[in-house]
Amino acid sequence: LEFRRVLFRSQLRAHGVTKVVMAGLVANTCLESTARYAYEHGFHVTLLKDATAAFSAEQLAAAMVVWPLFASSVLTVDEWSKTL
Repeated sequence: LEFRRVLFRSQLRAHGVTKVVMAGLVANTCLESTARYAYEHGFHVTLLKDATAAFSAEQLAAAMVVWPLFASSVLTVDEWSKTL
């Protein structure tokens, strides 16, 4: 996802998208920075903590401490799927 690009954000908004759910690699860098961009541009961000990875357990643990500072929700896949 490329939240830095105005066109991408505009397309999401034109389709009524206000919430994004994110998972992937690398939890404490790529995923976190993309989620922060989304948050800074007014999107409701949910991060799936058991569908992410980092290069070490320590890096993943650090991400889990930081994410609640900007993410609307930090959930497991199972917790998130129950909200659908």
